[in-house]
Amino acid sequence: MEVEIVASLTGLAGLAIGLATGLAVRVSERAQRTASPAAPAGGVPPGVASVLSVLRSSAVVVDAEDRVLRASSAARAFGMVSGERLVVDELLAMARLVRRDGEIRETEIQVGETRRRGRAEGRWFAVRVAPLGSHGLVLVLAEDLTEMRRTEAIRRDFVANVSHELKTPVGALSLLAETVEGAADDPEAVRRFAGRMQYESVRLTNLVQDLMTLSRIQGDEPLPELRPVRLDEITAEAIDRCQIKASSKDIELAGGGQEGLRVRGDEELLITALRNLIDNAVAYSPEHTRVVVSARRCEDRYVEINVTDQGIGIPETEIERIFERFYRVDPARSRQTGGTGLGLAIVKHVTTKHGGEVTVWSKEGSGSTFTLRLPLIDPPLPAVKPVERAAMETAREATP
Repeated sequence: MEVEIVASLTGLAGLAIGLATGLAVRVSERAQRTASPAAPAGGVPPGVASVLSVLRSSAVVVDAEDRVLRASSAARAFGMVSGERLVVDELLAMARLVRRDGEIRETEIQVGETRRRGRAEGRWFAVRVAPLGSHGLVLVLAEDLTEMRRTEAIRRDFVANVSHELKTPVGALSLLAETVEGAADDPEAVRRFAGRMQYESVRLTNLVQDLMTLSRIQGDEPLPELRPVRLDEITAEAIDRCQIKASSKDIELAGGGQEGLRVRGDEELLITALRNLIDNAVAYSPEHTRVVVSARRCEDRYVEINVTDQGIGIPETEIERIFERFYRVDPARSRQTGGTGLGLAIVKHVTTKHGGEVTVWSKEGSGSTFTLRLPLIDPPLPAVKPVERAAMETAREATP
C-alpha cells in the first residue's frame, strides 16, 4: 500500500514538473516574440542608427504615434523637426500615408518659405519616405536641392539676360545700317548714323569682353600664374584707362594712400576690377566732382583699396543686389552711359578669386565708397632710388 502511495506521489510530481517546464517554454517563446529585435533602445532597429549617421541626406525616423525616434542634426537645423515632432505638415502627411499602405513615396518640398522682393525663397528638398520594419516605423530622407536650384535659376537668368543685352546693340546696328543705306545721298546723315553705329559696336565689344572675363573667373578653378603685384602701379594704370571718360565730364581722378603695398594676384584682372569701380564712379557722378582712389594697410595683414566718389549714391534697399550680373539700379541711366551690367559682378568675382572681399558704403545724394580688401603678402617695400638699389645689390654680391 505504501509503495503504491509513493508511486502515485512520484507520478504526480513528475506531471507537475512537466507542466511547469512546458509552461516555462511557452512563456519564453511569447517573450521572444514580444521583444522583437526591431525595437531595441530608442525604438530604432539594430544597425539603422549607424547607417543613418553616415548618410548625407537629412534623416528622420518616426514611430507609429508620429513621434520622432531619431533625427539627424541637419534635419533639426533645417527646421523639419522640433523636439519629438515632425513639424513640416507635408512630411507628416506623407509619413502617415506610407504607414497606412506601405508604399514608398517621393516628392519635392520647400521648407522655410519666405517672400522676398516678390520671390519665394527657402530651402528645397527631394524627399523619399519609406516604411521601416513592421512596427509602424517610417523613415524620411530629405536631400537638399537648394544649391542646385539656385544654380539652375542663375543659368536661366544669365541666358535670358545675355540674349536681351546682345539683342539691343545687334538690333540697333542692323537698323542703323538700313538707315545709312537709305540716306546715301545725305552725307551729314551718314556721318551721324555712322557715329551711332560705332557707339553700338563699342558697346557690343565691351559686352562680349565682359562676358569672356566673367566666364573665366566665376568657376571654381584657381587662377593660374599668380605673382606679386604692386597696388600703386595697378591704381595708376586703372586711373589712366579711365582718364578720357573722366575728362569728358571734368571729373578729377586722384590717387593716393600708402605706396609699396603688394598682393599676390593676376595684374590684368586686378586692373580690370579697379577700372570697373572707377568707371562706375565717373558714370554716376555729376560734372566737376572728384573721384579718389587710395590704398592702405590694415593691421590684420590685409590691404584695402577705396574708390570714393561724390555721385548720386545707391538706395539702401538696392545695395545687396548691385553685385548681381546685369542688375542695374537705374537701367535707363546705365544704358545711356554704355554700361553692360556686368562690371560689379566682375569686381566681386575677381576679389573672391584673390582671397578677398568687396564692400560698399553709400548714401543717396552723398556718394559711395567701394572697398576692395585683399591679403597682403609682405610689408611695404621701401622707396629706393635706382642708383641706391644698384649700390645695395653690388654690396650684397660682394658680401661673402
